[in-house]
Amino acid sequence: MIKRFKDKNSGEVFHISTKNTSYLFRVLPTGHLEHLYYGKKVNADADTVNCFMERRSFVSGNSVTVSEDRYTSKNNNDISTKNGAGEGKTEISLDDICLEYSTRGMGDFREPMIEYLPEGESSGYTADFIFDSARLIDGNEAGSLPCSYGADGYLLITLREPVDHTTLVLHYAVYESCDVITKRAVFWNSGKKTVMLNRLLSNQLDLDNSYYDKNICFTSFNGAWTREMAKHTTMLNGGTISNKSTTGSSSNFANPFVMVHPENTGEDAGEVYGFNLVYSGNHAEILQVTPYHKLRFLSGINPDFPLARLESGESFEAPEAVLCYSTDGFNGLSRGMHEFVRNHVIRGKWKAKDRPVLLNSWEAVYFKLTEARLLKLAKKAADCGIELFVMDDGWFGNRNDDRSSLGDWQVNKKKLPGGLEGLSAKIHGLGMKFGIWVEPEMVNTDSRLYKKHPDWVLQIPDREQAEGRNQRLLDLSKPEVREYLFDEMSRVFTEGSVDYVKWDYNRNYSDFPVFCDAGKPHGIAGLPARVSKPHACITGLYELMEKLTQKFPKILFEGCAAGGNRFDLGMLSYFPQIWASDDTDPVMRADIQNGYSYGYPQSCYTGHVSASPNHQTLRNTSLKTRFDVAAFTLMGYELNLADMSDAELGKVKEQVGLYKKYRHTLQFGQLHRIRHDNVTQWIIVSEDKKTAVALHLLELAHANDRSCKIVLKGLDPETKYHFYAREQSVDVRVFGDLINTMAPIHIRQGSVMHDVVAKYVKVKIVPENLYAYGDALMNAGVKLNSSYAATGLDENTRLALDFSSEMYFAEG
Repeated sequence: MIKRFKDKNSGEVFHISTKNTSYLFRVLPTGHLEHLYYGKKVNADADTVNCFMERRSFVSGNSVTVSEDRYTSKNNNDISTKNGAGEGKTEISLDDICLEYSTRGMGDFREPMIEYLPEGESSGYTADFIFDSARLIDGNEAGSLPCSYGADGYLLITLREPVDHTTLVLHYAVYESCDVITKRAVFWNSGKKTVMLNRLLSNQLDLDNSYYDKNICFTSFNGAWTREMAKHTTMLNGGTISNKSTTGSSSNFANPFVMVHPENTGEDAGEVYGFNLVYSGNHAEILQVTPYHKLRFLSGINPDFPLARLESGESFEAPEAVLCYSTDGFNGLSRGMHEFVRNHVIRGKWKAKDRPVLLNSWEAVYFKLTEARLLKLAKKAADCGIELFVMDDGWFGNRNDDRSSLGDWQVNKKKLPGGLEGLSAKIHGLGMKFGIWVEPEMVNTDSRLYKKHPDWVLQIPDREQAEGRNQRLLDLSKPEVREYLFDEMSRVFTEGSVDYVKWDYNRNYSDFPVFCDAGKPHGIAGLPARVSKPHACITGLYELMEKLTQKFPKILFEGCAAGGNRFDLGMLSYFPQIWASDDTDPVMRADIQNGYSYGYPQSCYTGHVSASPNHQTLRNTSLKTRFDVAAFTLMGYELNLADMSDAELGKVKEQVGLYKKYRHTLQFGQLHRIRHDNVTQWIIVSEDKKTAVALHLLELAHANDRSCKIVLKGLDPETKYHFYAREQSVDVRVFGDLINTMAPIHIRQGSVMHDVVAKYVKVKIVPENLYAYGDALMNAGVKLNSSYAATGLDENTRLALDFSSEMYFAEG
């Protein structure tokens, strides 16, 4: 809901409210927008809004001030503020006000939201936008970049610069049930001079000193390849901290989702602000604590790079920023963010549809794929109940390693004699869907495409290019490149009767021109002629993805960028799911998935059960643990089923059946984080609260640490639940030579006899099986069976081994 009203001094006030939050700002007598409040929902009207306003009786000694009469009809015919000239005129210091936007100059010395420079020797960076008009509209106003949809209210604020005659339009959308507000900004060069736009951030949030006596925490999610989304919290009580990407992608170094909160905020209690960006390129999130004890948070395209050179009449649109606030801790924030992403970012046929269980060929065969090997894998997969077979890298050109053939999307007939059509028909004949791997944005120099079009790559002329994974980036700002990729991908998807596409991206930007080439139009709607090259490439990618997803609406597209190197809301606007990490080790994956869960629902990140020892860490883990962790994502397999024993295949078949039984809950239920230290605990609860699935994962076992409990969340307090785990049989080899304390003859560890005994003798474990009301499970919790502690072992003993896990179920 969005309300606008006048305060007692006839100043315009805007109140944006969601189910649980309020966001207020007003027009100052100077024409600036003062931010008044963002937090827990409050009542406000003309009689009461003054309680939100900061009292200003004077400005400090050396402050730079502006007055409300600085613009008059004499120098500006269409914009003026009340002329308060004389002794009673209002003077304020912009450096000590919570503002809704900021510029360079006029005495605000904090990080600005916008910075530009008009051409001309006498020009400076100073700009001073003042309020012109406001407009409420129904629905969302579409932009040239991907945006959220289905807003409950939409507000446009127009501001004008009275000297340069430029225009800034602020867009606000409200999503009431999610407690989400989105913001974006559009800059128009409505003046006569050419303007160099250096920065235009999407969101500015200034907060007052309510946190001054506490440490302010800036929580970001950083990492690298195979260790994405590690949660990092930094205390800040003065100065500036930033979270930035400079790789051309949203990056695995610094995801655009961040949180700002007091030190004492926990998973289920305390205030927290969450921020994200609907964008896939270079970004920045900046938090500043000022000498006047105010907070300023900014987010948007990374301001380290200039954005555009705008001729008169041209504009530049910043991507959409997402804001969410909760007093129910990090889990409360996650609930709002998850609902927003599911219902207002992800779109298309697969938005709310259960995703299939897949087998990906990569770790099974790598580049050594042949039709015979793939079909052998596929038959095993079909026998296990797997629904989708995905052929990964290596099927085209002379692609036997990562040094050649990217860009040449013609099938290798030596590997696939029947082509894509033949393999696809055989996979479909097994009752499975057929998927394929592509990496359209890249090219190897050892390829026919590069030899024919060396000018299609992203590079600085006359400078040697740095290499990454033996490949280069195609310049998607060029219309001819986008046309080629659209035609080639359309042909491949059609020839293969493709049901699923894994769209990969394995190289960062390194060396590129600042702007698109002058005189060579990029032909991208909404962009000025002279625009940042990385931004034009990202916008070109969006155009390509839009066309392909519109042409192939039934295909399930999965984004991938060497894992989570481009995991963001921009990609999720086109692809409903993203590969979370190339690391499939379940212990590392637990950390990675935990990180994603703060800002993204599990219905958009994927995970696979892979081999042991793991191919990334060489860690040994049980098939059970690998499945249990992957089950809390959009699950698949990535191991060589053809080399597995009948017993192992039987376990895979059982796992697939279990996952399918609880699939809708696991994929679309509400996830809660319970604990995360040496123990990871998650619970996912169905929308109707009748079904819940929980994970208990132990990283390292501690001696004589017998007691443990799990406290559930999100259940119906009045419903009686059956709480249980599955019975299991444990391989006796887990106990090593302790077997000799029970065996009638001595059995040497690792011997043939040891293996024979293990084949016929299993240790039966009967886990918890009880009934309890939801309120008891959420408050008292369940004290799990005692774990093995060097003495005592029966069928009720819990084996808490290194990297062991258990899934628990609560059904009402």
